[in-house]
Amino acid sequence: MKSLREIYRIGKGPSSSHTMGPQKAAQLYLKQHPEAEAFRVTLFGSLAATGKGHMTDVAIKEVLEAQGVVEIIWKPDVFLPFHPNAMKFEVLDTQEPQKSSDDGRASSPWIVYSIGGGALSEGDHPTGILPDSPNIYPLTHLVDIQHWCDDTGRAYWEYVKEWEDDSIWDYLHEVWEAMKAAVERGIKHDGRLPGPLNLQRKAPTYYVKAQGYKQSLQTRALVYAYALAASEENASGGTIVTAPTCGACGVIPGVLYHLWQGHDFSENRILHALATAGLVGNIVKENASISGADVGCQGEVGVACAMASAAACQLFGGSPAQIEYAAEMGLEHHLGMTCDPVCGLVQIPCIERNAFAATRALDANLYASFSDGKHRVSFDKVVEAMRQTGHDLPSLYKETSEGGLAKLSINNNSDKAL
Repeated sequence: MKSLREIYRIGKGPSSSHTMGPQKAAQLYLKQHPEAEAFRVTLFGSLAATGKGHMTDVAIKEVLEAQGVVEIIWKPDVFLPFHPNAMKFEVLDTQEPQKSSDDGRASSPWIVYSIGGGALSEGDHPTGILPDSPNIYPLTHLVDIQHWCDDTGRAYWEYVKEWEDDSIWDYLHEVWEAMKAAVERGIKHDGRLPGPLNLQRKAPTYYVKAQGYKQSLQTRALVYAYALAASEENASGGTIVTAPTCGACGVIPGVLYHLWQGHDFSENRILHALATAGLVGNIVKENASISGADVGCQGEVGVACAMASAAACQLFGGSPAQIEYAAEMGLEHHLGMTCDPVCGLVQIPCIERNAFAATRALDANLYASFSDGKHRVSFDKVVEAMRQTGHDLPSLYKETSEGGLAKLSINNNSDKAL
């Protein structure tokens, strides 16, 4: 299992798998071919199906067009076996006349996959182009780490401390600052989000209205506002933190910003909570997936809810067993959630899902806190169920915008109601 730096990435939205990952791949390919004057990039499967809405082509061209001409080919109906988000980079010979896409003008093919959260993989055929990213955690299941905590009398965040280098706390400080900045920009930023849906930002309105409610309602309304703020910043291409993805980037900031403001937790306690949340997300990434194109939105918003549930439970003094239970509930009650973005944009239903998952995380913390932490279905079993469920879902429900809410909204001409 890799460093928490792999689960928390600071970058620009709207999508970690469709924007951040492909842009990083283009940078790596350009580094391999500094003399090339023309490129062809073929996008496959889910990456092609919703790539235009996620600005995949824009992200790639932003890198490669600084050096030469870029041709983008979209193949949404072709799924390569390793992962639905596949890309093939090629160098084109500008001296040969163009005939067809298979006319021998292309050379140096590189197939790479954007596997979620901004991470890349070469699948079963490594070439050495991707930088080495070593595994640093020996335990990869939460039940084993919980036993370590029980045996040593230490907390989940101390397990992180045991295996990461000392700079991880400086990095998590940067992550926390980026999360706070995204929330604070979002609650001040009025106007519409980019794209054909003409969706108005809601975070500023929710934030203002929350001030007029009594305390019991204000708490919930502020969590909505903070989660919406970070998610709307992502949808507009602003700087956010993958937690674990761009599409789910509002859940943890929504929860932690609210608890930080309302309970005056120290930064150290917030960073420890982020470490625990990162550990939970890392376990899912290692044993299942955090990619909507692979397992649906349960792997994005569902995992974000589990991470935020664990973080909140730790902040309120939960035991390792209670924290595991909170994380289990956060993921279990998102099982089967499809990834069906309208028009391929990270807006509907993604933004609202972040707000609801943030409040669900607080509920999971409260429910777990009333218990002794004992329960029948472990977090690790739910991760396995999520993996199996996601792989059983037809591809049209996994970030292709060909089924579910996306199809119904478009076919029923209900975009005006949206």
